[in-house]
Amino acid sequence: MPGLAGNNLKTKFMSFIKVWIHFVWSTKNRKPYLDSIELRQKVWIHIKENAKEKGIYIDFINGYSDHCHCLISLGVDQNIQKTIQLIKGESSFWINKNRLTKEKFEWQDEYFAISVSESIVDKVRDYIKNQESHHKKKTFQEEYDDSIIKFGFDKTFK
Repeated sequence: MPGLAGNNLKTKFMSFIKVWIHFVWSTKNRKPYLDSIELRQKVWIHIKENAKEKGIYIDFINGYSDHCHCLISLGVDQNIQKTIQLIKGESSFWINKNRLTKEKFEWQDEYFAISVSESIVDKVRDYIKNQESHHKKKTFQEEYDDSIIKFGFDKTFK
């Protein structure tokens, strides 16, 4: 081929991945720090915007007074631990810096990270979207206990 020398021919290959993860984490000691819809919305918007700046794709985020649910599509160079560390660490710093809660705000160290099949992404998105109405019927502790059983987690995680 004219203009192409043998060693100068370079082909670019791209990695294509789609790994959906449903993250769930609570406030420290499950304290209801996020005690109004307005405050929660402010925090969720900030988390999503900050994640975008860090190259983390949050598809959907919502939660309740004592916890957060987040549906994330991991990028090729991202892992679960680093992603959640960035989200939780920066958001608690931001909440405290802006004095959004009466007391010092903290997230619990632990979290759930559950893989999600592409075929049920819409179902998970709807579940996350409906947290306000869902938690009028079931507490986070009840949801937590159900998840321990449903996903086969070791009960020592609390």
